Amino acid sequence: MTRLDGSPATADDLSALALYNYGHFTALRVEHGRVRGLALHLRRLADDCRTLFAADLDTVAVRAALRRVADRSEGPVTVRVTVCAPEMSLDCPDTLTPVALISTRPAPPDVPPPLRLATAAHVRDLPEVKHTALFGTLRLRRDARRRGFDDALLLDHDDRVQEGTTFNVCGWDGTRLLWPRANCLPGVTARLLRDAAAAAGVPSLDAPVTHDELLTLRGVFATNAAFGVRPVAAVDGTAVPVDGELLATLRSLYAGVPAEPL
Repeated sequence: MTRLDGSPATADDLSALALYNYGHFTALRVEHGRVRGLALHLRRLADDCRTLFAADLDTVAVRAALRRVADRSEGPVTVRVTVCAPEMSLDCPDTLTPVALISTRPAPPDVPPPLRLATAAHVRDLPEVKHTALFGTLRLRRDARRRGFDDALLLDHDDRVQEGTTFNVCGWDGTRLLWPRANCLPGVTARLLRDAAAAAGVPSLDAPVTHDELLTLRGVFATNAAFGVRPVAAVDGTAVPVDGELLATLRSLYAGVPAEPL
């Protein structure tokens, strides 16, 4: 992990994040010096910084740091920009100066296999913010994987679909994309796919979707910046149709979104 200036993050930079886990981030895929939805990712960082720290983030410096990452990367990478406050403490959490740190990991394959999801009742704290408090969702992902699933799908206390642990979901009812209306993170990839679909004449609908209603759909898809569009093959052990032609269409629509240069 590095600072925006490219120097290695120190123990002092990381200790408050490790001890108190107060901060926010965005994760994006950098390929050939470009990022799909770059402006949206930068806006998320700026908005969340104001929400959590009441401060403005230097997104120009963030962009420059991402450009340096791209310059030294031979292939596509997933980059995480984490904003935290090294001086954070339990005694004085109110006066904080945020800093941004950059970390990378290899990008997942372009065509990942379908997901098998296990549902769990869980509402993330402050769901509209992509914050670093990942204990709850990682616990549920770990539990799902230990039971033979790939990941967890989060339901609210009325059995309505919200989001995955680190992804949004949408369904296909035969004529339109169905996006669950819920308290969840407004994902950048979901936004890009939705806009691309609308431009291509594919309608979308926002509506509450219960667990049982999800299982009646003709397709379910997960979206995030790391893997783009990924089909869901089963929910709680019940098979969900995977329409290869529809999947190819959605992936093509997303791939056709122009990536912005860093």
